[in-house]
Amino acid sequence: MIFQQIFLDILLGFGIGLSLGLMGGGGSILTVPALVYFVGQSPQAAVTASLVIVGINSSMGAWLHRRQGTLDWKVALIFGGSGMAAAYIAAGWSQAFSPTMLMLLFALLMLAVGAFMVLRPQPADTEARRHGLPVIILSGIAVGILTGFLGVGGGFLIVPALVMLVGLPMRQAVGTSLVIIAMNSLAGFLGHMNGAAVDFQMIFLFVGAGILGALAGARLCGIVPPEALRKGFAVFVIILAVFLLADNLLHSGWIG
Repeated sequence: MIFQQIFLDILLGFGIGLSLGLMGGGGSILTVPALVYFVGQSPQAAVTASLVIVGINSSMGAWLHRRQGTLDWKVALIFGGSGMAAAYIAAGWSQAFSPTMLMLLFALLMLAVGAFMVLRPQPADTEARRHGLPVIILSGIAVGILTGFLGVGGGFLIVPALVMLVGLPMRQAVGTSLVIIAMNSLAGFLGHMNGAAVDFQMIFLFVGAGILGALAGARLCGIVPPEALRKGFAVFVIILAVFLLADNLLHSGWIG
């Protein structure tokens, strides 16, 4: 059984990393459900572990982008700095909710993300319009709240915001978003340190396999059309969200 669980952890970590490599974001929203339903963690423990996994994987990705010169450090520090404060404060909020309610809220977020990805075209560089410092700070705070409360990196929101609101080119937005995700994840984790215990052995397996998956995904993304990938992933997220809603509503006794 131990070896089966180790294999499952590696497989899940690889799959999450693969989706990150293919999509440039979005994979982190799968981490919490994977940890709850396949690893057997409580939602609170899964949120904390997710922040570590997402933060480390994002840091590795940011390091690669730094070498390629596709980072805007000024935007990353402003956006990420305001997000870190919000993530740290919001981290304690999850303790006030029951596990079932936390998963219901997570499912609703997944539905919103899936709909956003289906209905909103992939932002192009030509859509960029600079709105200045207040928009950077407010966007950072909004994403930080989601990161601290629900353990998601927020890349699916950060990249469009950096392109359409801040005015970064698409490639720079992807690299810059990884720094922001890492910063928010660190703040969210620090806010959760007094909560549920963290299984660092499991995290090590997820991170190691996730790095390999991200490298494989980066190679595959040049073969599969990005728009088809994005919409396929969005449909998968919506289906998973519907399952989470139904499962947790049944357990809560609200339906059935």
